[in-house]
Amino acid sequence: MEKNSTANLFGKNILGLENFSPDEIRLVLSVAAKMKKIVRDDVKKLPNLRGKAIINLFCEPSTRTRTSFELAGKYLGADVVSINTSTSSMVKGESLRDTLRTIEAAGADAVVIRHKSEGSAEYASRAINSVIINAGDGAHAHPSQGLLDLFTIQQYKGRLAGLKVAIVGDILHSRVARSDIFGMTKTGMEIHLAGPKTLLPRFFEFDGVRVHENIEDAIKNADVINVLRIQLERQQSGLFPSGREYARFFGINEKRLRLAKEDVLILHPGPQNKGLEISEPVTYGKHSAIKEQVQNGVAVRMALLDLTLNGGK
Repeated sequence: MEKNSTANLFGKNILGLENFSPDEIRLVLSVAAKMKKIVRDDVKKLPNLRGKAIINLFCEPSTRTRTSFELAGKYLGADVVSINTSTSSMVKGESLRDTLRTIEAAGADAVVIRHKSEGSAEYASRAINSVIINAGDGAHAHPSQGLLDLFTIQQYKGRLAGLKVAIVGDILHSRVARSDIFGMTKTGMEIHLAGPKTLLPRFFEFDGVRVHENIEDAIKNADVINVLRIQLERQQSGLFPSGREYARFFGINEKRLRLAKEDVLILHPGPQNKGLEISEPVTYGKHSAIKEQVQNGVAVRMALLDLTLNGGK
């Protein structure tokens, strides 16, 4: 564990970064740095979680989060089983509670859960005694994504405190935005939000967070720009006129990038709508750490599993 820190996540549920202390965030990032060396090694194997059973219960589609949690558990020596709704008894009408109890009875030490409903991870933590790790619950929280964003920024910038971060796009529906805001403000970062009025809730405007209707104001002199996915599946309600209009006024392209600092870092949680919220040259340009985020996701999720199930020993 990190020296001179009383932070301890052993046996704790990971539900949201609003429940983390700054010391706990620093502990995860410290352990993740060690885990990343394993991810990059030719032999990706540690015995830390040998004999532990981890169930990934994904009730929503996922590529990056599910794959990285599965690899994280296996790299640490755990037995990992992934379940999705379409191949479980939930398609036959089994309730989430009964599914969770079945998983617990089978001997799961931890359950990594993604669900469309806000509060589902907390519900799971009350329903069973296994460690619960929230892999995304509706628009509420995605704590491991928030932590990997912090880890990526620290890797490139060497620090967190004092940096200006612009988070742009669909703030309203984004669990990533919520987790980033909690994690970044707890580590001393200055947050600027921007997006269409209909996707920009004002309740995020508190100490350390500013809300802008003009994207240029948000990204001016920014150290980091985190571009959120426009959730097209929610756009039937007409939250902005068209994709062309959105790209024109809020899309991150090479021209807008020049408003930020010369060494600005570009993040995106994926999947992307290229040409809508972000242009292809920006995605693959020199400022982008989007590919690195995926590798960092495995390292951070290894850290979370090791700390909750093994105490980081």
